[in-house]
Amino acid sequence: MGTANTLLLICGVLLVVSILAGVLSNRLGAPILLTFLVVGMLAGTDGVIGLSFDNPDIAFFIGSTALVIILFDGGMRTNPQRFRVALWPAISLATVGVAITCTLVASAAVYWFNLPWPAALLIGAILSSTDAAAVFGIFQSQGLQIKERVGATLEIESGSNDPMAVILTLTMTAAVANGTFDVWYWMIGEVIWQLAGGLVFGFVGGRLFIIAARKLPLSFSFFPLLAVASAVMIYAFTATLNASGFLAVYLMGFVIGNARLPQLVHILHVQDGLAWLAQITMFLILGLLVTPSHLLAYAPVALGIAFALIFIARPIAVFISLLPFSFPWREQLFMSWVGLRGAVPIILALFPWLSGVEQQELYFDIAFVVVMVSLLIQGWTIAPMARWLKLEVPKRPQPQQRMPLSAVASKESLEVWLYQIDKDSPACDHNWSELKLTAPATFMGLIREGEWIQPETQPQVEEGDGLLVAATVKDIDEVSRILASGGQGLKINDKGFFGDFSLRGDLTFAELSNVYPLGDVKDTLLAKTLTDYFTEKFHRRVVIGDNIAVGDVILTVREIDDSGEAKSLGIKAKE
Repeated sequence: MGTANTLLLICGVLLVVSILAGVLSNRLGAPILLTFLVVGMLAGTDGVIGLSFDNPDIAFFIGSTALVIILFDGGMRTNPQRFRVALWPAISLATVGVAITCTLVASAAVYWFNLPWPAALLIGAILSSTDAAAVFGIFQSQGLQIKERVGATLEIESGSNDPMAVILTLTMTAAVANGTFDVWYWMIGEVIWQLAGGLVFGFVGGRLFIIAARKLPLSFSFFPLLAVASAVMIYAFTATLNASGFLAVYLMGFVIGNARLPQLVHILHVQDGLAWLAQITMFLILGLLVTPSHLLAYAPVALGIAFALIFIARPIAVFISLLPFSFPWREQLFMSWVGLRGAVPIILALFPWLSGVEQQELYFDIAFVVVMVSLLIQGWTIAPMARWLKLEVPKRPQPQQRMPLSAVASKESLEVWLYQIDKDSPACDHNWSELKLTAPATFMGLIREGEWIQPETQPQVEEGDGLLVAATVKDIDEVSRILASGGQGLKINDKGFFGDFSLRGDLTFAELSNVYPLGDVKDTLLAKTLTDYFTEKFHRRVVIGDNIAVGDVILTVREIDDSGEAKSLGIKAKE
């Protein structure tokens, strides 16, 4: 009994310390995942508490389970629009990019440190995968809103490059263990099966969950538990058949997240907490597993490989992988810099350990140091780099709280939204009847000083009020544009980003030149519409924030229509 209580006390203390340390790291601009890793190290063998933990099997089990939860959450939060602009570039990075990264890292290990090719390729395979937990976690913790094309490519890449990295790691582990490369020939078929199996089982698992959610008479409180249990089950089933379980749960989450289930808001609320708990637990366990004093033995090799990975392998892999897709150079540079390594390489480094490969500590310690360096250098500088490259875009206005009407049987997901009114809200100092909404929504009254003011009284909306409306989920952007703080203009310096004036996309440059001096532009351009010009320049992958200098002005995309074309644009003079 005493041992169990002591263990629970230690676990609780570590979680509390990690969360509080995360608050401090956010204020310092440090990557929060690095904080969790450091707390685990401080609690470990060479740390303050001196906990001894050297069980790679338990670490692998906890790490894999945590990744399932994180990827499932990431899939549910991925908008299908992101696949329109990023699917094939992300697939290229997740396959070609992984192979190039593995090869270049291995080459550096061989020519700089004289490691044998089998061991060097195994190190390259372990480090070849970017980490979904690191990418999702840092974007979320730093509140970073970057161009959709860039963010979507990075997120889909990090959610889908695990199969390639796992296959390469298993192949190289077998090669090192057997002392031969005779196992390479089955890699191509294995890659195809991993990807195909993961896609099929993930899609089927998502559809089955949707059917169950619509048919089962369960309380809404059980659906988040059913969702995460189903994700774990699909992962285990897929992995048992030697397909990619990680890809399966990511796709399963995507299918569920875009099904407009009335239970989805409940699932996402619970899943958000579970995803953070999974990240904290995973990084704590991996921090406990490492012995910091042992890292010094391989520090020169690890730091050299980290340098090669960050400054050579990743940029070259991104440049080659994105050649067919005509990405702007700023976006390529940012994606080169955000090749974050997190828990996945450390978990992959457990494969040689579990397989009994000689010098197993070499792979684990190198992976650990590289992840630390990646989180320190790249993770700490993501936000400044995005702003320097002008890739950050204003956030879309959203309600402060969303409450699903779960008891209402409706073909569309109905919700009640709460908007906290301040002086920047377009609704402030107006009556509901004066607001010109472009989507259907029903006014349900105000919360003022704790009192509910009913809609029949037609109250004037004032600063400090909580405004309640009922509407369908598909109209949340249109309603928020009028009611949310910063609406009619996105939240951070809208005019400075887009310009003072908004233009329709179907305007021609000739029509625009009649009211706004463009300066010296080609005659062939005048007959084109703004929409067509952006579609041509960005190869049908237009996103909010894309901008082009034309003559003396800069045009920036403000809105995208359902077909993915520029609907409205901002205009401002060149600085």
